[in-house]
Amino acid sequence: MALADKLRMKGAERGRMNTTSGPRIGVALGGGSARGLTHIPYIEAMDELGLKPSVISGTSIGALIGSGWAAGMSGKELREHSFEVLGTLRTIAAKLWATQIRGIGGLLKNGISMQLDATSIVDAFSPPGFPKEFKDLKVPLYVVATDFQSWHQVVFNSGLLRPAIAGSLAIPSFFKPVIYNNHILVDGGVVNPLPLDQADIDTDFLIGIDVAGDPSANISKTDHKAIDIWFGSAQIMMHSLTAHMMAAYPPDIYIRPRVAQFGAMEFWRVREIIRHAEAEKDRFKWMLESKVEAYIQNRVQPVATPPR
Repeated sequence: MALADKLRMKGAERGRMNTTSGPRIGVALGGGSARGLTHIPYIEAMDELGLKPSVISGTSIGALIGSGWAAGMSGKELREHSFEVLGTLRTIAAKLWATQIRGIGGLLKNGISMQLDATSIVDAFSPPGFPKEFKDLKVPLYVVATDFQSWHQVVFNSGLLRPAIAGSLAIPSFFKPVIYNNHILVDGGVVNPLPLDQADIDTDFLIGIDVAGDPSANISKTDHKAIDIWFGSAQIMMHSLTAHMMAAYPPDIYIRPRVAQFGAMEFWRVREIIRHAEAEKDRFKWMLESKVEAYIQNRVQPVATPPR
């Protein structure tokens, strides 16, 4: 019997037939720039098991990919869209140029800024017909950004979707801060690179996918470029913050693919990055199947359904 069918039977036994037909799964998708494309094979793995999350949280690229997932895109659709918009340097450059200039009038009015506009980037790389508001999503989504003025995280789960995502992925110096909803927003990874706290909302078990990387591939390297030092320092900060978050909100399944060999901004290597992460799909599916089987056999107690 397929795993999803077992879940439906168990859900009926427990009187919990809902949109997930079984345990409520919270998934936190971390930030990591281009390395975040490794989220896609894990989403595909859940699709192949017939499992859907009840809650998705995301920081930076995790917010962008998570929004597509929450909107109803399958892992396969996310993969195909990523190949289409990120497949070559020329494709990426054309989109970036279009967002910066927007015609001769934009050039004369605004000049050429070295900082990208995060909202325009979200517009340029989102699929056609992408939802405008959180309420239009099929799965609840929590997007984490950083308020530059208060030094605190800001969590969005209602209102306009695109400016929230733009704020979440606005890497300092590379992107202009996003002014939205009385906040000056920068990358959510500054305060919460793996938002387990937001995915652990009335769920039976929690999955964290950490794509910030690790030092293994560069442990003996000494000739780092300036940009490598910048991003590497950010990774160290993110690793420390994630350790504290995991202590407070321990995930039932924690995944950290080895992605250090990919540059943080090497989005044009999308096929290679996703292919690399595919090697972990079977292990992830085994971990997830084991956790769900434990739930089915009553070794994991369900969270009481909240009153309406």
